[in-house]
Amino acid sequence: MKICIIGTGAIGSIFGAHLARVEGVEVHAYDVSQPHVDAINKNGLRISGAADFTARLHATTNAKEIPPCDYGIIATKSTHTRPAMAQIAHVFANDGAVCSVQNGVGNEEIIAEHVKFVIRGTTFPAGHIIEPGHVGFDIKGDTWIGPFEPTKTPMSGVNELAEALNKSGMNVIPLEDARGAQWTKLIFNASTNPVGALTLLHHGAATRLPATGQLFNDLIAEGEAVAKAMGITLHGDPRAMVQKGANAPGKHNASMLQDVLAKRITEVDFMNGAIVKWGEQVGVPTPLNKTMWALIKGLEHSRTNP
Repeated sequence: MKICIIGTGAIGSIFGAHLARVEGVEVHAYDVSQPHVDAINKNGLRISGAADFTARLHATTNAKEIPPCDYGIIATKSTHTRPAMAQIAHVFANDGAVCSVQNGVGNEEIIAEHVKFVIRGTTFPAGHIIEPGHVGFDIKGDTWIGPFEPTKTPMSGVNELAEALNKSGMNVIPLEDARGAQWTKLIFNASTNPVGALTLLHHGAATRLPATGQLFNDLIAEGEAVAKAMGITLHGDPRAMVQKGANAPGKHNASMLQDVLAKRITEVDFMNGAIVKWGEQVGVPTPLNKTMWALIKGLEHSRTNP
């Protein structure tokens, strides 16, 4: 089995390094960072923290070097999904399936513009890049994958990918309908990410401060109301996930806070923006999510010398 990891940031690296240890799985990684790619090819991809090992895999910044693959796992920022898929789509021309493990909702629709089969994925592991070729594995967690409904992806393919990932040491649950898991994480992310990004508080501190902890709960309630109106049954309690993250060792910055500190464009359109969009479609008001979206967009705009 050949698997292509699209985007070797923290999450893509964690998935790729684990899979590279599975017998019978050949892993190729595609990333735009030449220093990261060079370090992986020279010294291997090191994972430390929640797991500690170094794996060997082939990494490249040139998509033309990657052979046809059976599966892809895309772990880029949601803002990079479209250009990444435009460059790598040929690798899956022989009915290869691409699984998103990205934040938010809306990535699957973009992926489906480029490949025949798409797998909806939701993952809770978290990490950060320590240096080129070395990724810190901050928090372990489960991953849920299932067919992206419009593409009629066979469940057999979902099960095969899940089996390889479970052999690698990741905990992956295949589901016929993965929307509930995806929306559970969406609601979790849409509460914790913008609050962390705007206050500069790491996740544990923002959870324990009464004012921001209450804001988490209020944002979650809006998201839950939208999911209910869409007929989606959540796959867990976002509030419990907030507490689990707060109790994890260390001081973990939400991905949106990491983006703000690095002065990058955030994924707010795929998080709070998505909840606002779907809320409008099903007639559920989402004033807090709309406010978070507007404030983050304003923060991004402030860097462009308005």
